[in-house]
Amino acid sequence: RFIACPQLARTVRRCLQSGAGLGPGPQPLLLEFAPGPGIVTRSLLDAGFRVVALESNSDFLTDLQSLENSLDGQLKVIHGDFFRLDPLAKGALKPPAVSSDHLFKTMGVAAVPWRADVPLKIFGIIPQPLERNRLWRLLFAMYECSSIYRYGRVELNLFISEKEYTVLTAKPGKSKIYQALTVLAQLGYEIELLHKEPWSSFATNLKNGGLAIPKAGRLPNDHICLVRLTPQQNLFTGGLKPSNASTFIFMVKQSFAKPKSKLTDRLNSWSLDNSDTLLKALEIPKNAAMCNLYPEDYKRLFEALQNSDLFAETFFHDEVLASTRTMN
Repeated sequence: RFIACPQLARTVRRCLQSGAGLGPGPQPLLLEFAPGPGIVTRSLLDAGFRVVALESNSDFLTDLQSLENSLDGQLKVIHGDFFRLDPLAKGALKPPAVSSDHLFKTMGVAAVPWRADVPLKIFGIIPQPLERNRLWRLLFAMYECSSIYRYGRVELNLFISEKEYTVLTAKPGKSKIYQALTVLAQLGYEIELLHKEPWSSFATNLKNGGLAIPKAGRLPNDHICLVRLTPQQNLFTGGLKPSNASTFIFMVKQSFAKPKSKLTDRLNSWSLDNSDTLLKALEIPKNAAMCNLYPEDYKRLFEALQNSDLFAETFFHDEVLASTRTMN
């Protein structure tokens, strides 16, 4: 799925320019993945962006490389797949697989401290197959400061389905929509909706020429949403660190195995004998259901558990290992 309409490309460009600080001095660098025919790419170049285009489809590579050769270093085209960054396979990588180290070195982007300004903006359309899986992988990498997040708070500007945007921004109490992904995304990212566009505005390279509009199901899904995900500067405060983030992720995931269950029951399942005292200190009602806790409550709960002598991270060890293998 890609953008073929120049008007939509200009809309995307204006969205990406918001907060970009265009003006005198060096122009912003943007990584665009899966640019397809390069309609957005050209619009960004016209606005003064320096663009690195990461394309895996050989049908589009030739034209993009011709465009690169016609410019004086403003565009760099790399044969690669954004969702095959840093695969677990050992040895030399063959395109479209690519390492983030090689990619960032090619772009000339150096690592900065987590609380520093955003070092790089990324734009692209998340493919519909395995969309949820891809969002989870990005979330894992962000919490663990791995892959692209080794370089700092990389900003993502992604077209995602309206269905997934609804999940990311759900409020506590909506047990069918408010999920582990919701809690972790709202804690980890500043989430900003930039634009909504009907699915019919996007072209596909499907052989049958179909639009492949996903079914809505129980959630609204008439649009595809351009969403800005900026990692929170204060994410790693208190007891949460990249080194224990996987434990936190799976604490949240376990909590939503039965979203309507009581928090006290979940704590007891973790063999925590002083749950009443803990909840009183956190000012969380004893009868609170897991789906009624705010994202900040989960972080405070985790930090309190970290300080508890009765809490062991090994409770989650097997699930962490199993899910890590699945996500990769």
